[in-house]
Amino acid sequence: MTETVSLPLWLAAVVFLLAALALVERLLLPGVKWVVRRRVNRVLDEVDRRLKIRIQPFKLTKRQVLVERLLNDPPVLEAIDAASREEGIPISTAYARAAAYAEEIVPGFNAYVYFRVGYFLARQAARALYRVRLGEAAELAAAVPEGATVVFLMNHRSNMDYVLVSYLVAERTALSYAVGEWARVWPLQTLFRAMGAYFIRRDSRNALYRRVLERYVAMATAGGVTQAVYPEGGLTRDGRLRPPRLGILDYIVRSFDPSAGRDVVFVPVGLNYDRVLEDRTLLLDLDPAAARPGAGGASLRTAAFLLRNLGLMARNRWRRFGYACVQLGPPVSLRRYLGARGIDPRALPREERIARVGELANELMAAIARVVPVVPVALVATVFVRWPERSFTELELKAEALRLIGELEAAGAKVHVPRHDRDYAISVGLRMLTLRRAVTVADGLHRADPRELRLLGYYAGSIEHLLPRQEEGAA
Repeated sequence: MTETVSLPLWLAAVVFLLAALALVERLLLPGVKWVVRRRVNRVLDEVDRRLKIRIQPFKLTKRQVLVERLLNDPPVLEAIDAASREEGIPISTAYARAAAYAEEIVPGFNAYVYFRVGYFLARQAARALYRVRLGEAAELAAAVPEGATVVFLMNHRSNMDYVLVSYLVAERTALSYAVGEWARVWPLQTLFRAMGAYFIRRDSRNALYRRVLERYVAMATAGGVTQAVYPEGGLTRDGRLRPPRLGILDYIVRSFDPSAGRDVVFVPVGLNYDRVLEDRTLLLDLDPAAARPGAGGASLRTAAFLLRNLGLMARNRWRRFGYACVQLGPPVSLRRYLGARGIDPRALPREERIARVGELANELMAAIARVVPVVPVALVATVFVRWPERSFTELELKAEALRLIGELEAAGAKVHVPRHDRDYAISVGLRMLTLRRAVTVADGLHRADPRELRLLGYYAGSIEHLLPRQEEGAA
């Protein structure tokens, strides 16, 4: 006798879903993993032949293995024990806290995502927004010793810096960035982590967290991971270079062995833009009385900016935001630097080590400053900042700008001259500032808008340090 068993519809749906998940797990996932692994290996083989600075095994190690290695690092274990005693908490609680920090910090580099997805997005975004130029660069392959860890040190003008430099050095190496809390949102967090970025809490006073971060940076440096670091520690607000902060640099130097292991080679990188997308937002920080938009207000401003530019595109009136230039300077060997001064940072007391790292940071910041490119907008803005109340004919303006180019070149600055045409370069800078209404035109005379002097100063500030000091005083 046959009996019929009836199931409620919801239960049948659950059974069907579980069966489908089992089918996917047992049959489909292994095949998908094989295909993905094959593509990743193909990308690795390709870039290994192409890159001038090769990807080291540390960067390709599975993320969970790196997390476990970090948590079992003796200095981290000592910090866990110290946190347990100082805070009066069980050591298991302190260990769990350190594990959470490690999970937060350690990246999970994926070569396919970096070189196929990330590079494509960076290339499209950079070239869509700017005319991108890479200045004359020292040949890194010849200048960097075999097996050395390369650290690109850059001035920080815009959040586009990440995109721009990743795109321009993709033919040389894969970079690992330190990224702030702003990127810890879905889906950016997943994308940045897959591209090798590690997350940091800026200005954290937690000793255990700082120790875990320090040891990860030291491990990555010892493992040969190519890194990109902003010594200033944050975006410039007034356009000028900021004094260096020692955090990440101290982590790199603190455990460095000058006599054995990998050398560390710092590569100074100077960046400059004809237009920084977030310039007006950054300038708000200079005005204590200015009302700062909240998250909702910032979102509305961003949406308005996008809609305005989309409208210009629809009317075929949109222009790219001028030139974005990157200049690489001569590499600096940490081993050679310390050897010339007879310094072993591991043997120094904390105060003396910090002082020595500060000296190194100042020298590296000066090397970055020397290679910041002079772009057309910064050039023309400097003329108006020097004479904020003067009206210029176009011929007078170009004469002053040409005189300024001569001063800059005599001081050794890297002046970007589009098309090798100085007259065209000045016209480009003037057009950009006129379109943004920072410069007004009436009866054939050009004059700085008094309400936009701070904006003009922001762009002039990017090259202020390149001018002879006596000329700055005269201005």
